[in-house]
Amino acid sequence: MGKSIHYILQEASYLEVFALTFGYFVVLYFILGPCFLWACKQLEKKGLANKIVSRKLPKNQLKTEIKHSFVSLIIFGLSGIPVIYLVRTGQIELLDNSFINILFGVIFLNVFNELHFFVVHRMMHIPFMLKYVHKVHHKSVVPTVYSVYSFHWIEALLLSTVPLCICPFIPFAPLAIGIYPLTSILLNYSGHCNYRFGNGKGMQSLIFGTKHNEHHSKGKQNFGFASGLMDRLYSLIKK
Repeated sequence: MGKSIHYILQEASYLEVFALTFGYFVVLYFILGPCFLWACKQLEKKGLANKIVSRKLPKNQLKTEIKHSFVSLIIFGLSGIPVIYLVRTGQIELLDNSFINILFGVIFLNVFNELHFFVVHRMMHIPFMLKYVHKVHHKSVVPTVYSVYSFHWIEALLLSTVPLCICPFIPFAPLAIGIYPLTSILLNYSGHCNYRFGNGKGMQSLIFGTKHNEHHSKGKQNFGFASGLMDRLYSLIKK
């Protein structure tokens, strides 16, 4: 594995970097997404999850989501190129792939993503951005696992910059950066699957993104990613 990581970081062409990154996100979207939905349905049968919005999806919603998501996947594939460039030019420092470094990195990147997503999402609800950019994502009034990457290309570009915004300032293990999209999309699925886990309250609401599911139908609250923490902090600051 060490040789493979070294090859990607130092020797692979930028076309190969794009292909590997794009392929990774394709697997996360087209393979992991249906698996996550299947798991939700199994939990529903056992009474451990329930649908938030029960009405049927519009006829072409899934097709539209996948069409927009394909553009997002290309952008996410391209997002690996500047990171690798900064690694090769010494502007991003990397740590060794020890268990502690990987664990710390994955946790920190996901925590940072809460802040990054909240800022971008609030920006998307500025009237101009909502009308011309964020409206693509909000076409999914009833969210699905295929809504997670259904963005206008501008929104996809902004959301793809999480590693680029933090990695030049804080060193991470390469595997932590590589694992981050996996943990992020799992949280993203929980926020778009249209299922409430357990009773959707307390820690379940904090961790499993129930509030973002509801954001799609209500639109004017719950701007956080996997939790309501940023919304609460923002409310306190406004006061």
